[in-house]
Amino acid sequence: MAFSALGGDVQTVPGAVSTRAESERVAFMRRTYAHLGGAVLAFAGLSALILSSGLGEKLAVTLLSNGAWMALMVGFMVVGWVANRWAMSGASPTKQYLGLGLYVVAEAIIFAPILWIAQTFYPQEPIIGMAAVATLTLFGGLTATVLISKKDLSFMGKTLAVVGWGAVALVFGSLIFGFSLGMWFSVAMIALAAGYVLYTTSNIVHHYRTDQHVAASLALFAAIALMFWYILRLIMALSSSD
Repeated sequence: MAFSALGGDVQTVPGAVSTRAESERVAFMRRTYAHLGGAVLAFAGLSALILSSGLGEKLAVTLLSNGAWMALMVGFMVVGWVANRWAMSGASPTKQYLGLGLYVVAEAIIFAPILWIAQTFYPQEPIIGMAAVATLTLFGGLTATVLISKKDLSFMGKTLAVVGWGAVALVFGSLIFGFSLGMWFSVAMIALAAGYVLYTTSNIVHHYRTDQHVAASLALFAAIALMFWYILRLIMALSSSD
C-alpha cells in the first residue's frame, strides 16, 4: 500500500553518487541503509504499540467499511506525496527527516487493520513473522542482484509508474464495485514491489545525490512496505484455503 512514494524516473544530476569517489559512494550507501533500518524498526515498534493498545482493533472495525477505507487510502496517498517531497528536499535536513517520519507513521496506521486481522483470525500461525521473513529475504536477494550486477535499471521507471497507477485503479474499482482481487493480484503486486526494489536500488547506485540518503531510504521503505502488505495478504489467503 505504498504507491504514493513510488514512481517516475530519476535523472542523473550533477553530484550524483555514480560521479563521486568510492569512499563517498560507500558512505552514502551506509547512510541510506542505516536510515532504512531505522525506518523499518520504527514501523515495527509503532505497529506493535498500535496492536497491543487495542487501537488496531478499533481502526480495523472503523476502516473496514468501504467509504472509510477509501478515504484513508486517498489521505495516505496525499501524505505519501508530501512526505516524499519533503524527503527529496536538499535544502533542509529537518524537512527530510520529517518526511521520512511522517511516512513511517502513515504506514503504521494503514497497516493496523490487516495486522490485527492476521493476529486475531490466524492465532495458531505466525503469519506476520512469516511475511516479514519472506519480505526481508526477497528484498535482500533483489538488493544483492543490483549491487553485484551494477546495472542501471532507471529505464524501468515509467513502466513501473504506469503499472502502479493501474493497480491503484483496480484497488479503488474493487472498493467501489465490490469485486474481489484474488491471490493472483497479490502475486502480481509482489512482482511490482520487487520491480520497485530493483529500480530504487539501481537509482541509489547511479542517480541519487550523496545528500539524498533520507529520500533514498524512504523510497526503499515504500517498496518494502508494498511487498510486505501483499506477501502478508497472500499468506493469509493461502492459509484460508487450507
